[in-house]
Amino acid sequence: MRFRLLNGRIKAVKNFSEDSMKITQINDIPQPPLNSNFQFNPELQRLLSGKQLLFDDLPYPLDEIQIHYDNGYITFRRGIEYDGKKPFCVRCGNKDTVWFETFPCARCGETCFYCRKCLMMGRISECTPLIGWKGPVPDTELPLQIMAWQGTLSEGQSEASQRVAYAILHNKEWLVWAVCGAGKTEVLFEGIEAGLAANKRLCIATPRTDVVLELTPRLKAAFPQIEIASLYGGSKDRHKFAPLTIATTHQLLRFYHAFDAIILDEVDAFPYTAEEALQHAAIQARKPESAMIYLTATPNAKWQKECHSGKRAFTTIPARFHRYPLPVPEFQWCGNWQKQLKKNRLPPNVLKWVKERLNNGKQALVFFPHIPLMEKALPILRQFTPNIQAVHAEDPQRKEKVQKMRSKEIPLLLTTTILERGVTFPNIDVAVVGAEDDIFLESALVQIAGRSGRSKDYPEGVVTFFHYGKTEAMLRARRQIVSMNREGVKRGLIDV
Repeated sequence: MRFRLLNGRIKAVKNFSEDSMKITQINDIPQPPLNSNFQFNPELQRLLSGKQLLFDDLPYPLDEIQIHYDNGYITFRRGIEYDGKKPFCVRCGNKDTVWFETFPCARCGETCFYCRKCLMMGRISECTPLIGWKGPVPDTELPLQIMAWQGTLSEGQSEASQRVAYAILHNKEWLVWAVCGAGKTEVLFEGIEAGLAANKRLCIATPRTDVVLELTPRLKAAFPQIEIASLYGGSKDRHKFAPLTIATTHQLLRFYHAFDAIILDEVDAFPYTAEEALQHAAIQARKPESAMIYLTATPNAKWQKECHSGKRAFTTIPARFHRYPLPVPEFQWCGNWQKQLKKNRLPPNVLKWVKERLNNGKQALVFFPHIPLMEKALPILRQFTPNIQAVHAEDPQRKEKVQKMRSKEIPLLLTTTILERGVTFPNIDVAVVGAEDDIFLESALVQIAGRSGRSKDYPEGVVTFFHYGKTEAMLRARRQIVSMNREGVKRGLIDV
């Protein structure tokens, strides 16, 4: 796409001409004043409000986009900017030159830089504008009763719930540090209700699609008369305007100054922690004056230090709603288990642990650091029973195996860290084989331990870390769990 400057406006043109430019070459992109007499397209309004989209994302002809811009209702922003001679992507924030490439662009007739980092959301190049909405936002009609949920919160949940509502209404940043199984979703309901009642647009964002799929029906049940957009790769709600949005953090790349409050769930989870583009997307999707609520059971060491030093506003929920303490991991040395595995053997204490669960009819998750090691262990453990299964991220039967575990068709499930969070089985014990491996960070080990004892009917469970030498991550994970239990007792949230 190329543009011409005419009478204080830019005009998009399809064909190359000497007086046309890439949008990157226009230093100051003029923005016409809003013409209140113009009859704008309400469908285009709903599609673009709070968004930054490409021409390819819009099912409207160029002429219609142009006339909305001419009347002040649409904005054009550069998709790629330059810091000196170095390009950076406005949409995803990428500044690493390794992620930029050139191609002969048919749209502008020149060689164009483009960003490979966010290519899956549509190509951003030097001639690509990001299109947004400048006019009034769509009206949202609220029902008399916003929330239908009638449940009750524990004392710990109630305190956190009030803090969340306060932060949303007053545009604050707040961290909710809640143990695994504390009931974080229910803690959000009061704040969501208060935000919606104040005509705020809210978003719950999470790094993983399966969490979006799990949260959507729960939020729709709690707020049955509120329109909710559920956004993930392949979602049919991609162009829906809604007062409440549930989205993967990847989908936030399409938003710009959209939300009055973003609730960022599992802020410590991959890929959010590993990809700066996702962190950039979350910041860009917020309005300049807005709230940001962070939810996690395992804040990183920097955030923990900021909490304890008073630099970060936070609330802890140190106990589960059923008032039982978190299972504290037991450390068991198992020798050089990888060497034994090469000889088709597993350590005797690991075999004993598995055998006890099978004999007692107690389901269990057994975590391994790497897929080949887990698959090597599977036939050894299947000597006890052929029903034992293994699962990992690339397993095409992953969902089916998890469901079979829930329906108790599988007595023991071997897994990588893919099941460290986001799944709940009512009555299981948990083991980690090779807890000393670098992949088992403090956060991973806390999350793994949090799979056990979650149900009010089965609030106790056993967590065992089999290791070939204790690591600092193992020790910190256990200290964090012990500390939360201690705080829960001190605040009267755990029965002793």
